Amino acid sequence: MTTLPDMETARNIAHRLLDQKLAACISVIPAVTSIYVWNGEVCESGEHLLLIKTTSACYGKVETLLRKQHPYDLPEIIATEITQGLPDYLGWINESTQE
Repeated sequence: MTTLPDMETARNIAHRLLDQKLAACISVIPAVTSIYVWNGEVCESGEHLLLIKTTSACYGKVETLLRKQHPYDLPEIIATEITQGLPDYLGWINESTQE
């Protein structure tokens, strides 16, 4: 997952991930509020959350793309392991991310 400052950037990155077959699906959740400490100050920002459905094999390339395309100095890039899921859905993710 990652957060982005605006919908245009979120959509652009989502399309790049799909075009390169690095993800099967990206859910864009608009209008989240992030409250965090940055440079010693409490900040509050409106952001868009991307939930990127991919495989562990694609993670490195996803991270590289995000680091190149992301407008933040220190982007949120977090991966969580899928421990369970609908087998057909997980199979679709695998099929969609294979070159």
